[in-house]
Amino acid sequence: MALVSVVPAITEGVNSMRFCDVRAPGIMSSRREIVEETVARIIEEKIYVAVGKDVDKYKSVLFWALQHSGGKKICIIHVHQPAKMIPVSEMGTKFPASKLEEQQVKAYWEIERKNMEKMLNDYLLLCLQRGARAEKLYIEMDSIEQGILEMISENRIRMLVMGGAADKHYSKYKPHKKVVDLKSKKAIFVRENAPNTCHTIWFLCKGLLIYTRKLSSDVTDTKVASSSLPASPNLESSENHFRSQCVILRQTSQVKPSTSAPDSLHRVRSENVYGRMGSTLGFPSPDGNEGLSTPPNRSDVEGSSDEWDGLSRRSPQNSVLSSCSSNGMADAALVPYMGTEVNGNGLQSSLISHAEGNFNLSSLPSIRDVTTDNTLYDQLQQVMAEATNLRREAFEEAMKRSEAEKDALVAIRRVKASEILYAQELKQRKEIEEALAKEKDELDKMMNQRDEVRIELQAALDQKSLLENQIAESEKEVKELQEKIFSAVELLQNYKKERDELQMERDNALKEAEELRKSRAEPSGAHMHQFFTEFSFTEIEEATLNFDPSLKIGEGGYGSIYKGNLRHTTVAIKMLHSNSLQGPSEFQQEVDVLSKMRHPNLVTLIGACPDAWTLIYEYLPNGSLEDRLSCRGNSPPLSWQTRIRLATELCSVLIFLHSSKPHGIVHGDLKPANILLDANFVTKLSDFGICRLVSNNTTVCCRTDPKGTFAYMDPEFLSTGELTQKADVYSFGVILLRLLTGRQALGIIKEVQYALDNGNLKNLLDPLAGDWPFVQAEQLANLALRCCEMNRRCRPDLSTDVWRVLEPMRASCGGSSSFQLGSEEQCHPPSYFICPIFQEVMQDPHVAADGFTYEAEALRGWLDSGHHTSPMTNIKLAHSNLVPNLALRSAIQEWLQQH
Repeated sequence: MALVSVVPAITEGVNSMRFCDVRAPGIMSSRREIVEETVARIIEEKIYVAVGKDVDKYKSVLFWALQHSGGKKICIIHVHQPAKMIPVSEMGTKFPASKLEEQQVKAYWEIERKNMEKMLNDYLLLCLQRGARAEKLYIEMDSIEQGILEMISENRIRMLVMGGAADKHYSKYKPHKKVVDLKSKKAIFVRENAPNTCHTIWFLCKGLLIYTRKLSSDVTDTKVASSSLPASPNLESSENHFRSQCVILRQTSQVKPSTSAPDSLHRVRSENVYGRMGSTLGFPSPDGNEGLSTPPNRSDVEGSSDEWDGLSRRSPQNSVLSSCSSNGMADAALVPYMGTEVNGNGLQSSLISHAEGNFNLSSLPSIRDVTTDNTLYDQLQQVMAEATNLRREAFEEAMKRSEAEKDALVAIRRVKASEILYAQELKQRKEIEEALAKEKDELDKMMNQRDEVRIELQAALDQKSLLENQIAESEKEVKELQEKIFSAVELLQNYKKERDELQMERDNALKEAEELRKSRAEPSGAHMHQFFTEFSFTEIEEATLNFDPSLKIGEGGYGSIYKGNLRHTTVAIKMLHSNSLQGPSEFQQEVDVLSKMRHPNLVTLIGACPDAWTLIYEYLPNGSLEDRLSCRGNSPPLSWQTRIRLATELCSVLIFLHSSKPHGIVHGDLKPANILLDANFVTKLSDFGICRLVSNNTTVCCRTDPKGTFAYMDPEFLSTGELTQKADVYSFGVILLRLLTGRQALGIIKEVQYALDNGNLKNLLDPLAGDWPFVQAEQLANLALRCCEMNRRCRPDLSTDVWRVLEPMRASCGGSSSFQLGSEEQCHPPSYFICPIFQEVMQDPHVAADGFTYEAEALRGWLDSGHHTSPMTNIKLAHSNLVPNLALRSAIQEWLQQH
C-alpha cells in the first residue's frame, strides 16, 4: 500500500488522544506524563536514509525524509565500495588491486575513506541547515544491496528511506500518475530480502514517493510490547479514584441497542482487549476521517481472542497504538473505550471537554452519589487486573523471545563456523585424495619403470655375455695385428732412414739454389715487379697473319681476340678498340694487375703492345666456362665433380684478389665468359679491364659508373654506384647457381628460391652434370642464395663461410673416378695433382698451413725467399711447418703408372 507521510500521521494520532473528564487527583497528571513520554519515544525513534556518493543526486531523498520525519532523528547510512581498479599514473591508467603492492592499495583506500567521510559530512551539513538532528553510519562492502541488508540486521532498522530507481527510468514520471513498479535492481533486492524487523521502507525517485514496503503489525507488536510492560505506578496508586470516577458512566449514559453492558464488559475482560482498544482512539481511520470509531461486535472479539498473537492482526493504527502503550498508555486507553459505548452526545462531549481541561474534584461526590451500583466498577477493576497480568506476561514473552533470538544468533554463528570448518575439511580431504591419487600414479609409474629396468638389465646381461665372446675374439685379432705392427714398424724405420737421406740431399740442393739466386739477384732485381714482355706491332701482325678473320676466337664490346703463334708459342692476342673512350684506361688497368699478380687460377699475361693496345695471354684451348655450360661446339658437358672443383678454384682466386696488399682488387665483371679453362680444365680468371683497387676494409667502397653484365651485377652497385668486394660475392653466387642448374642467369635466383621452398630442387638441377648428391646440391643452393642477398651486409664472407663449405666438397670429390670428363680430360692429370707453384705433377706433395698441397721443394723455396703468405690466398701463414700428403702421393704414383 502507498504511504504518503506516516510519521506526521503518528504524531497527529498521538496528539488526537482525548480522555474522559474523570476528575481523579493523580490520575490526570499520570496520564499527561505517559502521553508526553510516548511522544518523546516516537520522536527519538530514528529514520534511516540510504544515500550514495553523489550529494546532488541523493539530497532529494534526504530532503523528503526531513520533511516527513515528524521530528524524528535522522541517521544517514552509506555502503562504501572499496575500489577494485587503482589509478597508478597521472594519465588515469588503472590496474587491478590484486596486481599492485598492498601498501599502495591501502593508501588509495584510505584516500577514498577520507573522501567518503567528507561526503557524509556534506549530508550532515544539509540536515543542520534544515534544523534537524542527524548522525552518520557507514559500512564497507563490495555489494551495496548486501551492505544495506547487513546494516538493517545489525542496527535493527525499522524505518528506511532509499532511492527506488535510477532517474533515467522515471524521467517522464509525473506526480498524478501512480507508479508502483521498482526499476532499480538494488531496490528490488532490498524490498524482497529485507528482514521483517524493518516494517516500513519508502522508495523514492526525484524526491517523490513511488513505492512503500509496509509489513503488517504482527511483525513488530511483540518487540513493542516488550518495551511497554513496565506498569505506571501512578495508575496503580489511583485505583480508588478510578472506582469513584467511573460509576457515573453506567447511570448517566444510554447504551447502544445492539450492545448490552455485560457484553461490553465481556469484551473488556477478553485476552485481546488490550490490542482491541487501539481502534477506539482518535487516530485517523484508513479512509482519512478522524474521530472516535465504533467498538467491535461480539463476534469480532470472540473470533480472535484465543491467543495473544491475535493482537498483531490489525490495521497500521493498531501498531501505532502498541508503540504508545509501551510507555504506559494502556490503562489510559480504557476510559475512551468505555466512552465509545455511550449512546448520546451529551455525556461524550462533556467527558471530552472535561478531559481537555483541568480536573474538578468538587464534582466527584455528586457523581458518586448518583452511581449506586458498583458492579461496573468491579468488572472494570477485574479488566484492569487482567490487563496488568497480560502486560506482565507480554514482557516475559518478549524477554524470552529476546533470549531466543540471541540463542538463535549464537546458533547461526556456530552453524556458519561449522560450515566453514566443514568446507575446510572437505577441501583438505579433496586435496589429500588428489595427493593420494598422484602418489598412486607415481607408484604405478615406478612399478612400470622397475619392470622396464628389469627387462633392460636382462638384455644387458645377455649383451654382456655376447661382448665377452667378442672380446675374446678381439684379443686374438689384437695379437695378430700386433705382429703386423711390428713388421710395419721395421718397414717404417727403413723409410725413415731413406727420408733422412733425402732431406740431406734436399738441404744441399736448397743451399745451391740459394747461392744461384743470390748470384742472379743483382741483374734481375730491377725487373722483378714485372712479369711480361713488350712486343712490337709488327710481331703482332705476323702472329695473327695480319689479323686473319679465321684466327679470331672471340669478340665483344672491348675488342677482338685472335689466336696466334708468337715466338714459337701459341698465344691469345686481345686487341682493344681504338675508338673506345675506355680503351687506354682498361688496357693500363689490366697490365698493372696481371703483370704484378701470380696465382694458379689467374690467366698468365705474357706480354703487351702499348702502341696497339694489345694484350698477349697464354692460350687456353678449352675456351670459357660459358662455352662449356652451353656445350658450344658439341663439347662434352661438365660433370658435377668438375663443377664443384671449378667453384672452389674460383673462390680461391677471389680470396687471393680481395686480400692482396696493400690494396684489395675487386674484379667487378665476374661472369662465366671471363672464366677460362686450360687443357686440364683448371680455372683461369681473366678480363681485369674494369677492376678497381679498394682498401682491405670491407666497409670501404669505390664509387664508379656501373659496368659489366646486368644479370651478374650487384643490385646495390647498380643503385648507388658503390663497388665493394661484396659485388664479386653476388656475381659468384649467380655463377654457382648456373653451375647447379645450367640455366641462364636472368631470373635464376627466384627460380631456385621457389624450388627450395616447394622441395623441387632436384627437378631444377642440370641433368647433364650427372647424378648430383642431393645433400651437397641443396647445401650449394642455399650458399648461392646467401651470396645473392639484396643487402650486401647479409652476404657471406668468401674466406670463411664459403671456403669452409666448398673445400670439403672438393676434397671429397678428389678421388672419384667420375671426376674426369671425356677423352680430352682423361689424357691430362687431375688439377689437384699439379703443384700451384711449379704447375707440374707433384712428386713429393706436402700440405701447408693454408690447407693447400704444394710440391715440397717449391713451397720451401717460396718460404726461404722471404714470403710469409700463402701462394694461393695471399693470407699470412700461421706457421711454416709442412705435412706430407701420403694419400695424394700414392694416388699420383698410381696415376703415373697407368699413364
